[in-house]
Amino acid sequence: MYRIVRKKVLNPTVIQLEIHAPLVARKALAGQFIILRPDADGERIPLTVAGTDPEEGTVKIIFQVVGTTTEKLKHLEEGDSVADFVGPLGRPTETEGIKKVCIVGGGVGCAISMPLAQAFHKLGANVTSIIGFRNKDLVILEKEFTEASDRLIMMSDDGSYGRKGVVTEPLKEILEAGEKFDTIIAIGPVIMMKFVVETARPFGVPVVVSMNPIMIDGTGMCGGCRLTLNQDGKRVTKFACVDGPDFNGYEVDFDEAMARGAMYRPFERASHEETCNLFKAAEAAASANGGKEVK
Repeated sequence: MYRIVRKKVLNPTVIQLEIHAPLVARKALAGQFIILRPDADGERIPLTVAGTDPEEGTVKIIFQVVGTTTEKLKHLEEGDSVADFVGPLGRPTETEGIKKVCIVGGGVGCAISMPLAQAFHKLGANVTSIIGFRNKDLVILEKEFTEASDRLIMMSDDGSYGRKGVVTEPLKEILEAGEKFDTIIAIGPVIMMKFVVETARPFGVPVVVSMNPIMIDGTGMCGGCRLTLNQDGKRVTKFACVDGPDFNGYEVDFDEAMARGAMYRPFERASHEETCNLFKAAEAAASANGGKEVK
């Protein structure tokens, strides 16, 4: 069992946990992920490593409550444990030789891009971070990005925080002004990553995208994270979990990835609602019993 050392609610739907997992903490690098199960009967889900403390032996993960398993995780508290916590998995993000990088993060994707900003900053690279959220209430990790970035641009869809607009707007302005980057790294909703690639395409800047959003099993066995790449005129199948999660953005068939990702949403939504109802029933029973858990 892997104990939850600290829990922090970052916004109404995003939670940060620090898990005691010394072996993972010693080996995990930026861009890698872990697989966890909240309990012995739970499903396995992949979550990106959002930070480590090798001395304390803890690994930080950040998740958005969107389905059954993340709903279960939300109800765990400090001192509770998760059943399984395996990793690090996936290929770490390439950092060698990169002196100037632009990191573009969207929504909960900022939980993945933040440790990359920290890693590049620690290596002495010049870091520009552009991060966007739907509104002020959903902003996360601003302090961490500020400390790891030479320049931070905050965007919100409704203008309630930072600049109003989407992340591709300041990116386009910077590129049109003639600024050069060794690479752009985009992490967020698949549609956002697609448009970051299209924004950068006329300028010929390399773009790396993280395909974490389409991962399911995390081992390559389920096939749910199949990804089609266009390489040298050929369509090549890769798996986001074992071949990535980072890929050359110019090669990714984003439309196919988005279509596949939407296939299971009705089932996920139904399962999540069922789990929520179970927790609500348990909480109501506990309240009727004077606050004591009903077994």
